[in-house]
Parts: sequence; structure tokens; C-alpha cells
Amino acid sequence: MKRLLQTAAAVILAAGLLAPTAAAEEASSPTQRTARFAQPGSLSSPFGKGSFRFGVSSSATQIEDQNTHTDWYKWTQPVAEGGMGKSPAVGEGVDGYTLAIEDIELIAALKVDSYRFGIEWARIEPRRGQIDEQAIAHYNKVINALVARGIRPVVTIHHFANPVWVDNPEDVACANGPSDTNLCGLDHPQGGPLVVKAMADHSKLLAQRFGDRVRDWVTLNEPGVYMMFSHAFGAGPPGKANLPTHFDTKFAPAVRTYIDAHAAMYKAIKKVDPGASVGLTASVKQYEAVRDGKISTEPRDIAARDRFRRFFELNFLDSLRHGTFDADYDGTPDEQHPEWKNTLDWLGIQLYDRTGVTDPTTPGPTTLPVINVDVCGAPPCFPLKDPTYFIPDMGYESDPQGLYPVLKDFSRRYKGLPLLVSESGMATASGKRRAEFIVRALEQIQRARAEGVDVRGYYHWSLMDNFEWLGGYKPRFGLYAVDRTTMKRTPTEAVGVYAQIAGSRNLSPALRAEYGGSGPLTPEPGHAPASPPATTAGPAVTGRRDCPPTAGRTPRPALPSSAEAPVQRSPRMPR
Repeated sequence: MKRLLQTAAAVILAAGLLAPTAAAEEASSPTQRTARFAQPGSLSSPFGKGSFRFGVSSSATQIEDQNTHTDWYKWTQPVAEGGMGKSPAVGEGVDGYTLAIEDIELIAALKVDSYRFGIEWARIEPRRGQIDEQAIAHYNKVINALVARGIRPVVTIHHFANPVWVDNPEDVACANGPSDTNLCGLDHPQGGPLVVKAMADHSKLLAQRFGDRVRDWVTLNEPGVYMMFSHAFGAGPPGKANLPTHFDTKFAPAVRTYIDAHAAMYKAIKKVDPGASVGLTASVKQYEAVRDGKISTEPRDIAARDRFRRFFELNFLDSLRHGTFDADYDGTPDEQHPEWKNTLDWLGIQLYDRTGVTDPTTPGPTTLPVINVDVCGAPPCFPLKDPTYFIPDMGYESDPQGLYPVLKDFSRRYKGLPLLVSESGMATASGKRRAEFIVRALEQIQRARAEGVDVRGYYHWSLMDNFEWLGGYKPRFGLYAVDRTTMKRTPTEAVGVYAQIAGSRNLSPALRAEYGGSGPLTPEPGHAPASPPATTAGPAVTGRRDCPPTAGRTPRPALPSSAEAPVQRSPRMPR
């Protein structure tokens, strides 16, 4: 089958016929003017500079049914049904496996040119070394249907979930050592290298089976978030709370091994298809130094803010960029790893929240260990920019204008590395509120592009309502609302707005006037915008989805799916 991007088309895109005009116009235009976006192109090639994709994202574990071999299925199923009952059950998702082909019609209706989705490792390899050819055939049909529609597939390989045999949450101590039913996970001295090899072998298999149609691969989704909930606080499978008590012997080694895994996956894909474009996505934040409920200018709080960012976000990315590792997280690399360098073709940016960081006067039970910071996402410890930006179902504030400074910062920090907004969205019951967020995010992206930032696309999170990890099904991020009784998909107001933008590749003056700008958002239905729930300062690892345990303590056994704003729980986990 033909490649999605032919050489001739890439050369035309490289000329940037639309991008320079758009940039020049946008740089000097008020919001009443049309914001124009270029045609889609490569995520990483120099020929793709100036191009722009409109896309939408999903995750296999969060939407698929019949997905019984993942650690998340085992972790969340009720005890009476043979599971561990640790948090709201994923169950049958939103029938995203059974309805996969039908859902492509929903994507086509959005008029987007790309779809980022996951291929579930546990479905492909439910038992170690046993490949399910029926699952391969299923994903082949999905990819073929996307290509037939002119929609570029972007495949995420590891999005938080593992086959149970990688790190069995029911045998977290792994006292008997690695076996075919439990490799013991990333933090195990013998099992860790086996997991790396397994992830590389899986990536190679996907490239071999699908690489003739899939050019773009995401190795890992939000590695910092995964490390926090899986290995730092044990809030999700495999349930290892190693940050407070085993930082040197387990947590840091797990991070190092996960970086090894990315590099091995990258090389495995490139060996099969040297022209593939391989990146990863990072959960990033707007970090604010705070004290006593106000923005702080105290040097110690600013230093705490920077420590937290380095810990949560930058150490992993700097390792891949420079081929080094800061094993004690003090800001100075301790190890040289040339094998990691140049294993990142592009970087996905996923911004959901503003986060306040404080240097505690006296470390307490909510202080993040090792780096000694308190973190929060809402009043009274953190001042909101605008009460309507608060996301009640997530317990944080999401600034629609936040993408501009974040994209500028990453462009400066990692010069020459193409960027992609690989997720962007908000949990809301209001289609208009979601449409406003889309328009404002795109305004900020185009503002950054007009100033030379190499941003090559926007992927909305998410295609439809889905399983939001420890938040269950309460937070709704979907462009399409899902009735989980009937599994019927219903378009929200945002579908028509996004389709109009993606179909015309323009943000029209009319859309900008109705949905754009920098003022308040439409209030969340049923919530008073002036009074978000109070929260206590604590290590809130916020983002798209919530993750509740308190640092240094045993995680609470469950987060009710009917919970309102979970602002008293920490840390929080996106998606």
C-alpha cells in the first residue's frame, strides 16, 4: 500500500506555501482576522516544518471492551469477580474494540486528518511469547479503514497499561524472581532488562505488521505520570509505592529502565523502518511558585517550583536529549548514557493544568519525598487566574492561554526538536465550554507558530467519553458524549466547531468572536464558578485524570466514580 506521505507531497509541504502567509498575518492580526493553518505533513522531517495536522486522540485501555488481560483490568475488577477491586472498574470500556470501525465514521465527521490511538499490548500478547493473530487482524482493519478515509494513523505503543505478565499487581513483591507469568517489572534488577526487551520486541512486531501504513509512533505516553502512579505512590498497577522508602534502590532504577525501554523501542522501530517518525508524549504543566494562597516571589518557593518540574518532567526528557541521567534528581547529571541520545524525533506536549508549588516550612505528611515540595491545584493554597477556568471534575485549573508560554519554553529548551500538541482538552458537561477551549488552544498554538515555534499539529483529547483511570467514568473529555448503558455516541457542540476548523483549516472571525479570546469561559453546568472547592496543599500530580494517594502513605483503596471534584486527594494523575 502507498505511503501516507509521498515524496512529492512532502516537498510541496516543505515549501511552506501556506505557513509563511499564516504566520505573517497572525503576527499582526487582532482576533477579528482569520487564523489560517497549513496542510498536514511529517511530524519530524525538515520537509514537514511549517505543516500542521488536525487530529483527535484516544487510548486503547480507556475505550476498549473485551480487554481482560491488562493489569488495569485485574487492578479494577471487583474482588467478587476475581479482580483486586482497587478503583472504579474499567469493565467493557465504551465498546471501543467492538465499535472500532463504526467509530472511524465519527472521526471522519470531524474532518481531521489524523487519529492518535493505542494498540493494546495485552491484547496482542496476552501471554508472554504468544501472539494473538486475531488481534493483529483487528488492528489491521482499523488502520486500513483510517487510511481509506485519508486519516493518518499515529500509534501509541505504551499508554500506562501492561499485560499482567509484565508486572503482576497480585504478586508485587515477586519473591520468586522473574518468570513467564511475572517479569517483576521495571524496578527489578533481573526483570527490568527482560521488560525492556519485551517492549522492544513488541514495538518491532508492530512495525513489521503495520509499518507499511503507520509512519508515526509514540513509544511512551507521559512517562513522568506513569512513574508517579505506578512506581512512586502505588496508586495504580502494579501498585509500587517506592518513592518514599526505596528511592535509590527501586524508584530511580525504574525510571532509568523506562528510559532504556524508550530507546530500545525507538531503535527496534527504526531497524524495521528507518523512515519512521518516533516520539513520545510528555505531561507538562504551568508551574507557579506559591505561598499562603498567593503567587510567591520568595527564592525558596521558586527553587521548589524548579525542583518539582525537574523531577516530574525534565529529567526524563533531558536524559533522552543529552544522553545523561540525574540519578539523585539534584539537577546535575550523574551518569552518561550515549545510547539514549538522539532517540527522539519529535516531542508531544500534553498540557492540562496550572500547578502551585511551595517549599514547605516544615515537611509534613503531604510533602513530596526526596525533592521536598508541597504541590496543589486550587484555592485556598493556589490563586486561580479565572474561576471559570477551574475544572470541577478534576480539581484543577486549566488555562486556555497556557499553551503559548509552554510551547515557547520547550522550543527554547530543545532547539530543533519539532513539537506536537498530542493531547489537549477539558473535562466538562458543556459542549460550548469544550468548543471554547479548542478555539482558544488553537489561537495560542498559532500565536506560537507565528513567532517561529515548530508546532506541527493539534490532537484533541478525546474522541469520546472514556475511562479516566482512577476517576472512573465521571470526568467527560469526549467530543462525543457516550451513554454507557446503550454505548450510543452523541456529538457535542464542539464536534461541529472542530469540524468547521479542521475542514477549512481556518479559525474564522465568527468562530473567534463566539468562542475565542482570553476572557471567562462558559461556566460549568451545575457549579458556581466563583467558589471552587477548597483543597489542602499537597503533592498533586495533576493533569488530565486524577490519582488520589497521599505521598508516603498507603494508597486509599478506591476513588468512587461518582466523586465530585477530588481536590482533597493527592497526588493526581492525568488521564
